[in-house]
Amino acid sequence: MHCSRGCCVAFLLREASPEPGCALNRFSQQLHASFMQFPDLNLLFALDVLLEEGSVVAAARRMNLSAPAMSRTLARIRETIGDPIFVKVGRKMIPTPRALTLREQVHQSVQSARRLLEPEREVDLPSLKRDFNLHANDVFISAFGQALMERLCAEAPHVLLRFSPEQDREDTVLEDGKVDLYISAMRPMGTDVHVQSLFTTKFVGMARDAHPIFDHEITPERFARYEQISVSRRGRPNGPIDVALQRLGLSRRVSLVAPTFHSGVFMLGSSDLILTVPEHVAWAVRRMGLRARSFELPLPLETVVVVQAWHPRFQSDSAHQWLRRIIRELCAGHVNGASGVMLPAQ
Repeated sequence: MHCSRGCCVAFLLREASPEPGCALNRFSQQLHASFMQFPDLNLLFALDVLLEEGSVVAAARRMNLSAPAMSRTLARIRETIGDPIFVKVGRKMIPTPRALTLREQVHQSVQSARRLLEPEREVDLPSLKRDFNLHANDVFISAFGQALMERLCAEAPHVLLRFSPEQDREDTVLEDGKVDLYISAMRPMGTDVHVQSLFTTKFVGMARDAHPIFDHEITPERFARYEQISVSRRGRPNGPIDVALQRLGLSRRVSLVAPTFHSGVFMLGSSDLILTVPEHVAWAVRRMGLRARSFELPLPLETVVVVQAWHPRFQSDSAHQWLRRIIRELCAGHVNGASGVMLPAQ
């Protein structure tokens, strides 16, 4: 009972079978079959070198092994393949017909394995064919969508850019792998998700050019006097504006709820409705030449940080890195007009 582990295995086998030799043989065969299910790919690399060098000594030198170690590797290769691979004729090692048949296939397999294990090379943008799915909000699309599309067409003309609509559950949008980038207001996205700040925006009011609100100073009382458009994907008429007005003892009447800022802008028309939008959307409206004006809100509202977020599986993807980089550059450039966003006249 004080024997080594190997002896205990042999002892148990002897106890379990009246023919211990047969039991051990079966155990050995099962063990060998188990190993063969997961072959040692190092043997493939060694065989490639042996077939190229035609010498155990030369192959050992090339692989930084001793000659005895290389000989043991050759023995394992012979056992695995079931062929001598080399036979000694005089003082030379001559490859067998089986070895000659395998030579090219082995070499190609080794080269393919090496390419697989190499770090990804810099992406070839002119020939890149890929679809990118961006879960982006109105703010980003309004201010930077056109500039992003122009940049992509110039650098990677075969890329398809697809914007997906916002959803009620934004915190899980990256989990199913269908979205490459989340671009929207900062929110909890999970501990593994990578997040990068892009820009900050604030809310401003918007109304048609000749709206009477522009006739006098815009105060909280005058702002609350006019019927307004609320923007909510969930159809909610109230939000932070109502909270800020309540603190001043005021309230507003919301007569229209729009699902997006874009649809809200087009609902202004010739009405006396007022819409509250991020200033980046207001800049885009002015750039399009629509007859609408923006104004500073007479209420204290928090600014919004817009971020881009991505799943960790895309972190080292060269093409994905390129897309993230140009988005970051476009957003950073809006401060000095580099992004093509028209800044409001002072």
